[in-house]
Amino acid sequence: MEHQQAYRAAGAGKHRANKPTEARARNRRLLMAAAVLFVGSIANSESHAQAGPFAPMAGTWSGAGTVILDDGSTERIRCRAKYAPVGPTMEMSLTCASDAYKFNLAASVRAEGSAITGAWSEASRNISGSLQGRGGGGNFEVVASTAGAGFNANIALRTSGNKQTVTMRADSQFRGANITMSR
Repeated sequence: MEHQQAYRAAGAGKHRANKPTEARARNRRLLMAAAVLFVGSIANSESHAQAGPFAPMAGTWSGAGTVILDDGSTERIRCRAKYAPVGPTMEMSLTCASDAYKFNLAASVRAEGSAITGAWSEASRNISGSLQGRGGGGNFEVVASTAGAGFNANIALRTSGNKQTVTMRADSQFRGANITMSR
């Protein structure tokens, strides 16, 4: 009797052996649909994260330059920067070092139109302060200052494709830096 049911089911294209295969195919299609939705949501969130005035800077950059110390001497430095923009905000870090000199600058900034505001810190000297300036599209001019330590620096960032220049001019501790980086 079971043999006849199997025969009839096979004639109608519904052989019992096909049921697990159909179930696997359906599960595979559901899994693929879920994967496509997941990848689509990640791509959408990444494109949203890359929108905004800091988008051209996103990623990790490295390069070299010179630092001008307070006694007027210069030293070659190697630098690495990381920029993480999300809409009108960005977290960034810039670490530069030579054989005798090092600085670790971190900042959190926000753009409102072309106005830039934020906070910064330099870990090796344990100083921090505020940032104010203007810019957009990966090109910014800001002033970094401290309330108590009397430190002020003008910082210009210029980004063009995969090239970036950072120029700093300070009134104490070090006179400035010129850095060229790429990603």
